Amino acid sequence: MTADFETQLRAVSLRVTRPRLAVLAALRDHPHVDTETVIALVRADQPTVSHQAVYDVLRALTDAGLVRRIQPAGATARYESRVGDNHHHVVCRSCGTIADVDCVVGDAPCLTASDDHGFTVDEAEVVYWGTCPDCATDRTSQ
Repeated sequence: MTADFETQLRAVSLRVTRPRLAVLAALRDHPHVDTETVIALVRADQPTVSHQAVYDVLRALTDAGLVRRIQPAGATARYESRVGDNHHHVVCRSCGTIADVDCVVGDAPCLTASDDHGFTVDEAEVVYWGTCPDCATDRTSQ
């Protein structure tokens, strides 16, 4: 899988570095995590990587389109490596768990604005809010 990450980095003209590879691996294995979690995951493999290095890598990967930054209302920013398919998210109001929801139509953007005001729309963002199964079970068992 490292070869795939190396190819992705080179395709967007980014140097292949151990921190970049570690961040991509962390996001592949743990989607929708915040920066502090990414730092902990990267440091589990590379203890000497600084906070600033991870912040810089996340910014570079996001700017290059290899990583997506999402920030549901009232939540800290989260990152994921699933990009380019215009999917959406469902967020638990109780615990903050986030899961992917495929586009309701399948074309990007999957929603057409009733009035785009002259904009060229290339993405539609939808966030579904609710209660995850674990929190719902906890509520009914109390």
